[in-house]
Amino acid sequence: MGSGDHPEPATVRLANRANLGSHHPRHATTRPQRRTAKEDAIPAKRSPGSRTTRPRARPREPASSLLDVDERRAPTAPTTAPAAEDPSAAALARPPVPPHRRLRAFAFDPSLAAELDTSGLESVTLEVPWEESFDPAAGRHVLRGPVGRYLEVIDHDPASRTFYPPVELNDPYLLARDGHDPSESNPQFHQQMVYAVAMTTIRHFENALGRVAMWSDRPFHEVDDPEDAFVERLRIHPHALRGANAYYSPERKALLFGYFPAAEGVYDRGLAPGATIFTCLSYDVVAHETAHALLDGMHSRFIEPTNPDVLALHEAFADLVAIFQHFTHPEVLGHTIARTRGDLGQQSLLAELARQMGRATGRRAALRNALDPDLHPHPSKLEQATEPHDRGAILVAAVFDAFLQIYRVRVADLLRIATQGTGVLPEGAIHPDLVARMAGEAATTARHILHMCIRALDYCPPVSVDFGDYLRALITADLTLVPYDRRNYRAAIIDAFRARGILPHGLRGLGEDSLRWQEPANELPAAALAPLFEAVEHAHGAGDVASPLRDLVELWTLDHDRREIWRAARRLRGRLQRVIGGWPADWARQELHLLLDPVDLPSVFRDESGRPTTEVHSARVARRRGPRDEEVVELVVEITQRRRGWDDPDRQTAIDGGAVPLAEDDHGDFRFRSGCTLLIDLGSRRVRYAIRARGPITDNRALSAQRRFRAEAGPGLRMTYLGDRSGRLRELEPFAFLHGPAATVR
Repeated sequence: MGSGDHPEPATVRLANRANLGSHHPRHATTRPQRRTAKEDAIPAKRSPGSRTTRPRARPREPASSLLDVDERRAPTAPTTAPAAEDPSAAALARPPVPPHRRLRAFAFDPSLAAELDTSGLESVTLEVPWEESFDPAAGRHVLRGPVGRYLEVIDHDPASRTFYPPVELNDPYLLARDGHDPSESNPQFHQQMVYAVAMTTIRHFENALGRVAMWSDRPFHEVDDPEDAFVERLRIHPHALRGANAYYSPERKALLFGYFPAAEGVYDRGLAPGATIFTCLSYDVVAHETAHALLDGMHSRFIEPTNPDVLALHEAFADLVAIFQHFTHPEVLGHTIARTRGDLGQQSLLAELARQMGRATGRRAALRNALDPDLHPHPSKLEQATEPHDRGAILVAAVFDAFLQIYRVRVADLLRIATQGTGVLPEGAIHPDLVARMAGEAATTARHILHMCIRALDYCPPVSVDFGDYLRALITADLTLVPYDRRNYRAAIIDAFRARGILPHGLRGLGEDSLRWQEPANELPAAALAPLFEAVEHAHGAGDVASPLRDLVELWTLDHDRREIWRAARRLRGRLQRVIGGWPADWARQELHLLLDPVDLPSVFRDESGRPTTEVHSARVARRRGPRDEEVVELVVEITQRRRGWDDPDRQTAIDGGAVPLAEDDHGDFRFRSGCTLLIDLGSRRVRYAIRARGPITDNRALSAQRRFRAEAGPGLRMTYLGDRSGRLRELEPFAFLHGPAATVR
């Protein structure tokens, strides 16, 4: 594609005007002359009658590498040190490390600044956890890129062959100003915004789960050293492609954001035909893609679409994370409540997702809307929706309906007080105090719903999840933490899901007791349970201490090194895999849907003894606090088994029946997986929940259902992310396909 096919992006024009050039920063060789500390101390001269002006900022040195830009030199310290220094006095003189770093970002997207009704609401200041990374070469702490504990922003624009200089958030001027001013044309603000929004989203996850966030591992067969499987930082590329797309790449462990010209004929508010739209400047898009990465870090099998709900759940969950973050912006929330007179069921910014991007692609509306009138509650909607975004939108609408029900109950007393018992507000603007109180109730409700949605992820089966499973996970997770639901959150969720036809398979009732995942009918024998806790207590390499279990729990808190936690989880998985192999086979088959006896099915992956191979796919500690400060500490263990599947059912029958021998290089057309998630209470030392997949690995009905879904998905969808004859995922970029232009303009 020639350079004339696309308009030059605003960031490129800015770079050229600023003499940044289109070459890699390391090519720069000249260095501007430094002023001495003595010269810096000389005040600027003033002409008579002139105003006092700030001294002109000194030019920066050209960057020597992609993630290396020179910082402003501080005044030279005195060469003569005091004769003696009191160490305690020096410690007292050093200020404590700030808990947060304040950074500005667009509240939704840049278009709000161009609309009269929302002008002044376009930006927010986010408080992200303070972090620094140590640069051994420089001998000091820096935060360039930015690069931190979780994220690494690399601003390379392949289309224009440009590396934009990385922002340095520790620059004293930026620290004083809460970062760069919001700007569509400043690439360093783009870097700042994706970092701030992604870190804010990570913080929501960690607060809900009570542990550090982890990214999905690199496949062990693709690395030479097992340590290299650990992904320390998710990479973010603000200008990765030219096109109306943004997506999370499971293969690259990266977020890639595109930019594109607005569609011809678009004269919507805040837009003009041909204007450059940067997806990295949409708060919703950044939060959405970060949520994809966080979910993949917890459930890497959820990108294998074995039924219509798997990818739809991925999309719906990412939308919910983005939408409920709208309620953390006080100015926008207060403005909306004042405009709607407290009725959040009216159309507003709070329910919309990716407003500017949707309008710029010709929709004349946001990409998605939780209050979409076409999604009125009816069970038939779910039956008709097959595309992941369309199907996921029904789940989003159900959760938002539950939010509205709870919000209305929480503000009912305020309305009665404000209306002297009538509940009907008089004409005109409502009082600012009432706006503030209603905004507080809305923010609290949104935060609780968001945390419920995140916590439910620990209570899902490890493979082939569907919306009914997610409903049961929502109820079980909340019931475990909050047994007495005074606000009726669970009742509102059950009612909203029922109205839209989202019901679990095989359940006759919709009460909390029916929806809650059940404990194993028969407890695991004590002789089999003891080795499990022995493995748990020695997983973190500190088995000789007085309370190894307590130390393991403490290791998974937010204060510890994520690589050490990853190593402990890896050791724990290995130990548990050996322990599970010794469990009673009858108990495992009945309670967990795991087969530990030899099976005579060539399509099942088996070991030398003929037993199905078992993988402890994940092991992690969940630590949560309830509303009354009660603590729930559980070990989450995901166990899976696998089987080869063929699109031709006759071939499947022939191979499994022994009529046709299984060739060594025949890996089948797809993978069929089964397994369970164990929730183990570390306080009472018992298996609290066993969350099983539909059936064991030998269940031919479940295998046939997955085969039918592949056939109904169509060849394009199947070849893109359902696998090929090798049985491996043909493309590890399912979200690039789902978020492409064809899906964007739906």
